[in-house]
Amino acid sequence: MDALTFIHALRWDDLPPQVRLQGELNLLDLLGIAIGGRTTRLSDIINTHAASQFGGNHAMLFDARPASAAGFALAAGMTIDALDGHDGYNPAKGHVGCGLFPAALACALEAGQSDGRAFLTTIALGYELGSRLGPALHATTPDYHTSGAWIAVAAAAAGARLLRLDSAQTAHALGIAEYHGPRSQMMRCIDHPTMLKDGSGWGAMAGVSAALLARDGFTGAPALTLSDPPALWADLGDTWLTTRQYYKPYPVCRWAQSPIEAALALRARHDLRSTDIAAIEIATFHEATRLATAAPQTTEEAQYSTSFPTAVALVRRGVGPADITGDALYDPEILRLSRATTMIEDDTANAAFPHRRLGRVALTLRDGTRLESPLVTPKWDADAPPSEADLRGKFHDLADPIIGSARANAIEAGLHDLPARGLMPLYDRITQPISDATTSARSA
Repeated sequence: MDALTFIHALRWDDLPPQVRLQGELNLLDLLGIAIGGRTTRLSDIINTHAASQFGGNHAMLFDARPASAAGFALAAGMTIDALDGHDGYNPAKGHVGCGLFPAALACALEAGQSDGRAFLTTIALGYELGSRLGPALHATTPDYHTSGAWIAVAAAAAGARLLRLDSAQTAHALGIAEYHGPRSQMMRCIDHPTMLKDGSGWGAMAGVSAALLARDGFTGAPALTLSDPPALWADLGDTWLTTRQYYKPYPVCRWAQSPIEAALALRARHDLRSTDIAAIEIATFHEATRLATAAPQTTEEAQYSTSFPTAVALVRRGVGPADITGDALYDPEILRLSRATTMIEDDTANAAFPHRRLGRVALTLRDGTRLESPLVTPKWDADAPPSEADLRGKFHDLADPIIGSARANAIEAGLHDLPARGLMPLYDRITQPISDATTSARSA
């Protein structure tokens, strides 16, 4: 089936049960990340910007201030991206849900559509398109673009469906989004970690704007990535890539997560304390070696580092949101290990990227002993995915300390009840602001 037909022809009854469940779990995971992300300074800035510069009547995620559909998508996409713990798709070298969910929700609100099954079908549609659009863009352009560059087109497709555009308007929406999507350079933000992140919020905003413009008669050139290269699109509607996403146990760049796993395994196997370790060597693929901030000063630098979260894991036996937003940034033992880390490229890891994100760790102890791990794959990859219980547990680990277990349970229930009760009960629960006590403690 061609992409243009797929956008409007897909129905709830067409979705296999596993795709339906995964869509619910993907949204739950994204909402947990949004709750954590809403406590960051990045989210404060972008939500205030959207409220002041994108006037409208849609209460924003965990904020309640109103914004337009485009402003809503921008703020929500960047809020999720502010805490780098959301799902991704290896061949795309990026993330579908982070930009798709805010765009779809914004367009549903704009269209006054509250049907839960229709919304979940649109989410499935977006994951199928986005998972192909990323590889399509990277196969047809020379640079490595952020997720926002291609998620803009998936967002426009979601908007076209929810706004009930006709075929011609839909084609224009997709073309506008592809043309105006943020073709931002991923490695620039890797080398200089800032609040720019992965472009997902800008992609969501561009996609929503494209759909609304097309509805009003604005025209766009054809979206080339929806058909080229043809092999990426041949199985659309038959192979469900929604079920091939990876998930993050730690809120840092996926590229840093295989060294974290390797370090934790060595620590446990040899019953180590961090003070036993004199030096660390991390061997991984080229792109991950460029996550090179050893002593981060900001949350963004901590998330786009390989040595720092590996050091956190060795000191604290794991990496959580507080470890990239709080006192870990100034912990002398963590900083000692991070600065004592050497990054090298591994040929096997280079050859496997982007389909696999491999890394290995060698620890030199104070007595001169050298302990080495094999090459490992990050936890919760598509070939060894988390269980439903794992993802529900992750959501509560993120949400309960911030909004309380009662409200977190209500959000989880509202999401589960989407097919039967519709979108608005859930929306009401996810727009109530984070408490003042939490926002006053937000990180710099």
